[in-house]
Order: sequence, then structure tokens, then C-alpha cells
Amino acid sequence: MNFNIILEFSINTLALGSLYALISLGLVFVFGIMQLVNFAYGEYIMFSGYLLYFLGVFTNLPWFLVFAISILGGAIIGFLSELVAFRPFRGRSLEALFVSSFAVSLILQNTAVLSVSPRSKAVDLPAIFNEAVQFGEITIPIRNLLTIAVTIILLVGLLVLMKKTPLGIAMRAASENFPAARLMGVPANLVISIAFIISGFLAGVVAIFWSARSGAVEPMMGQGPLLVGFIAVVIGGMYSLTGSVLGGFAYAVLANLLSMFLPNELLSFRDAFMFVIVITFLVIRPQGLIKGTYTEERVG
Repeated sequence: MNFNIILEFSINTLALGSLYALISLGLVFVFGIMQLVNFAYGEYIMFSGYLLYFLGVFTNLPWFLVFAISILGGAIIGFLSELVAFRPFRGRSLEALFVSSFAVSLILQNTAVLSVSPRSKAVDLPAIFNEAVQFGEITIPIRNLLTIAVTIILLVGLLVLMKKTPLGIAMRAASENFPAARLMGVPANLVISIAFIISGFLAGVVAIFWSARSGAVEPMMGQGPLLVGFIAVVIGGMYSLTGSVLGGFAYAVLANLLSMFLPNELLSFRDAFMFVIVITFLVIRPQGLIKGTYTEERVG
């Protein structure tokens, strides 16, 4: 294997891992505080994807504004779902929260089907997303470089938020021991709402790059990222933001290695091989790459 192949593999894997890291972070921000796997997270991505479609096709807004509105839309739908579908059930059983997350997912999916179309719609993204640059003998899509750059910026921003701001410190305290943090004066509603807003914000960013890879949006487009994010979070550690990022990159490395080395007749079974590897890993290390912190008490 020559240097050019290694370099191309590394850049493509880094780009895919960056996207997967953002997806898994969106799940962990909510799970870390509420111990809830938000199955509606994929629909946050879908909602932002449809905003991209409508604003890009039916308006003449500049693309930076289209992207900003789409990301903001993801943050708003995250906040509204917490306010309407999760907050009223926080004092009840965990099963009630799971049902609420499924309900939000189905409502958003069916709204897209009935109000738009069950068929996919082509997203008219800026030309730069379809261009590539030449590095020696290899060709790298610019969208991959953009994915890496945006992910680095967001990870640094989130690190500063969580480490240096009172809100971030409150969220870290809530994720480690929510009952104790609440007794110390951390406002429960604010912390949980911010977690959903950040989750929706990340979903909006993911929607841009996920749509750029597929070139289209459709009502079920959130299911793929949700599955990827869940597996990445399980690999990295359900209770660690750092672990979720590492899990995203680990998933991308495994997926690309399998795509490279599996015989052509077995490529259609790549996901099955992925699940076997993940299950084997969890048998050996069930806590994931990074154990993180955990309390058995749930937010009420």
C-alpha cells in the first residue's frame, strides 16, 4: 500500500469520523443528563435537511444564511420537542420518555411525508460541495475538508463552553450527578433545555454534510445517522462526551477498513460485519472506550 493510498484513506476516514463524531455528540448531550436515548434525534437532522431544501430551492437567500437558518431550525425543533414532549413526562417512568421520543420521531416523519412527499428531494447545495482538490496523485472532495474543519471548530467551541463557562460547568455537574447538582442550585429546566438545543444545533450541522453526501433529503433520512450515532456512542462510552467523539472516529475507521478489504461479493454485508465487531468489542469492554461517569438516579 503506497503513501498516496494511505493519505487518501486517512483524509476520507477523518472526514467520515468527523461527521460521525458530531452525530454521536448530539445523542450524548441529552443522554448524559437524562439517561435517555433520544430516538427523535434523527428527525432533527431530517427537519434541518428539509429547511435546506426549501430555502435553497424556493428562495434567493445567500447560502451562508440558508445554512444558518437550517442550523437554527434544528436547535429550535430540539428545544420545542423537549418543552412539549419530554418535560411533561420527566417525573414519570423512563418508558414514558422512550414512548415520547418515538412519538416525536413518528410525528415529524409523517409530517414530512404528508406535507412534502414520501419521495426524496434533491438539495441544491453550493457548487463547492461538489468540487475537489488535487493533492499530488490523489483527489479529495472539498466537502470532506469542510467537514473536518467545521468539526474541529465545533469541538473547540464545545470544549470551551463545557470547561470555561458557568453554563458548561453546570451541565457537566448535571451529567455527573444530576440530583446533587440540582440541590446545589443548578436549574433543571435550563440545563436540560440547553442540552436539547445543543443537540438540535449539532443535528443542523450534520444535516448539511449528510445532505451533501447523498445529494437529497427524504422523510427517513434521519434513521441512518441515528443508527450510526448510537453505535458510535456505544463504542466510545455512553457517559462520556470525549468517548462519543472517539467512538465516531473508531466507527469510521472500521467502516472504511471493511470497505477496503472485504471482497466485492461481501461488501453488501459490511454492516453485518460491523455489528459483529461491535458486539465482540462490547463483550470485551462493555463500558466502551471511555467509561465516563454515571449515576443510577434519573432526572425527575
